[in-house]
Amino acid sequence: MVIGKFIAVAVIAYLLGAIPFGMIVSRHMAGVDISRYGSGNIGGTNVYRTLGTKAGAIVIVFDLAKAIVAVLLPWFIIGKDVLLIAGLNIDWHWGQVLSALMVMLGHNWSVYIKFRGGKGVATYFGAWFAMYWPAAVVGGIILILTVLRSRYMSLGSMLAAFGILCLFIILTMFYRWPPIYLVYSFIAAGLIFYQHRANINRLQSGTESRLNVPSMKSGS
Repeated sequence: MVIGKFIAVAVIAYLLGAIPFGMIVSRHMAGVDISRYGSGNIGGTNVYRTLGTKAGAIVIVFDLAKAIVAVLLPWFIIGKDVLLIAGLNIDWHWGQVLSALMVMLGHNWSVYIKFRGGKGVATYFGAWFAMYWPAAVVGGIILILTVLRSRYMSLGSMLAAFGILCLFIILTMFYRWPPIYLVYSFIAAGLIFYQHRANINRLQSGTESRLNVPSMKSGS
């Protein structure tokens, strides 16, 4: 059944996203539990701050890669099959969006580590690289410029997600892009803002951590 293929795509994407590469790389390279250092986050930024550029870059690459693989799966699993629901043709493009959301959920709330995880930024970008790479480039430029200007990775991540959302509002309204991608960009941006809610409070109070020379230290 076609619906079984969509379920398989969702489950595989979640399990891929749930692989905690931040913890795996940190244990392998330094013998530490990254969740006990810095912000306690298992993403590439906290690994960078705690263990250095090399470890942080490795984690980011693996987190990007798991999202790319997950979002490419629907093309192979669903293929040309179409699921008809309420007059809508649900095809592999919908499967891509489903995979993109599930890989973010897996990364943020990993079944392997008691439903803890990261903030979903790398998996978000990885998903866009697989679905529509110009969106990832636009978001990446916004992120880089914001970080270079402010040194706030959290601010750069949120502005990048908001920028991509604005891009898809334009593409949907004026270039007749399938609305499902706008729906994804809205939900995914919401997830990123939700995961950064503590960062938002710190940005407002002026206590948010800036990107500095990484070092082993505890605290936020």
